[in-house]
Amino acid sequence: MNFNKKYDLIVVGAGAAGMMAAITAARDGRSVLLLEKLSQIGAKLKATGGGRCNLTNTLSNEDFMAKFGRNGRFMQDALELFDYKALTHFFKEIGVETHAPDGFRVFPTSHSSSTIIEALLNEMQKVGVEVLTSQKVQKLLHTENRITGVESNHEIFYAKNVVVATGGLGYPALGAEGDGYEMAKELGHKITELHPAMMPLRTKERWVENCRADTIAKVELKVAIKKHSKLRANGDLIFTNSGIRGPVVLDAARDLTPLLEKYGEVPILLNLIKGMNEEQITNHLKSEAAKNPHINMLELVTTLLPSALSNELCLLAEIDTQTTYKKISGAKRAKLIALLAWTPLTITGHDGFKMAMITRGGVELKEINPKTMQSKIINGLYFCGEIMNLDGPCGGYNLQWSFSSGYLAGKLNRST
Repeated sequence: MNFNKKYDLIVVGAGAAGMMAAITAARDGRSVLLLEKLSQIGAKLKATGGGRCNLTNTLSNEDFMAKFGRNGRFMQDALELFDYKALTHFFKEIGVETHAPDGFRVFPTSHSSSTIIEALLNEMQKVGVEVLTSQKVQKLLHTENRITGVESNHEIFYAKNVVVATGGLGYPALGAEGDGYEMAKELGHKITELHPAMMPLRTKERWVENCRADTIAKVELKVAIKKHSKLRANGDLIFTNSGIRGPVVLDAARDLTPLLEKYGEVPILLNLIKGMNEEQITNHLKSEAAKNPHINMLELVTTLLPSALSNELCLLAEIDTQTTYKKISGAKRAKLIALLAWTPLTITGHDGFKMAMITRGGVELKEINPKTMQSKIINGLYFCGEIMNLDGPCGGYNLQWSFSSGYLAGKLNRST
């Protein structure tokens, strides 16, 4: 490598967004250098989806953007240029077949993130991207309002365009340090408040540890604070020895971590019975009890939920699990039905960025041009992926955004 060479583009960070930006620019005939501080590329991408790599999903662009909340509209230009159809076509083009087994989430048919990383590496080699690992970029070089290059722990590299794709703070074991935030700040960019998101949560209630073997499908979670009652999530739930996890929890964590910081603890309610309300639950229990008058309460509730969870909810309702439905008082029956319809828990904490898949917050979107991903403050500076203040739920949303924003950033402003 000629360290005095000047590149059309330097990409900082070899994750999904950075590799896509590098490939896109190189395909357009640009000379591209990709710098990665770890000894290998795609470390976090390798861990995505438990290694299965949920690349994207089949939602329309409108519905996709809506899932990101009020900032979702920022993605419009990137998605119009590179949506899920374009992404799956791109991977097919570089030798990776994809499918959507559930009609929604898209995976490589191998269900292995290694397939994706290998294909991206091969494509970068094919289009002439120069890749340097173990290069920790420490500073973005500029003159007044124009990028001129980067300074790493080993060398200075020159370029008239730099894409910062350093990701967030989640999973520091995979290289996340927030260094991109600091570099952006030094050049005048605002960084919004940063919160860990998409991770397990701890609860005040200890009974959850008795239900660790249970995975509950299609749970609805809502925040039991009147001011925040619109905050809801849906998906499978798993109990742990200290709280809850699973897709519904990962999605809810995006909203709950800022609330935890504000309130100290957050009460939530869980509908564990696939949307059944109190009337439907009452009718079900009456019907089952009528079919078998000798069925005890534990067996009765187990017609709706796993045994361990049924036992805990009966105990919460102060009901003898061995008695029959007709023998319990109306008050206790009502309490049980209310608990079955909406089970209360209190979220008290989490393990911070150590276990967070993504970061909520980042470079202020108002300071980035959504049509190019270029900084409005420094010419030639681009952002893509998780470093920006934009995060979505589970289900391929964040990875699609990384690829879409990387693609758009890699196109570069036509005037550069």
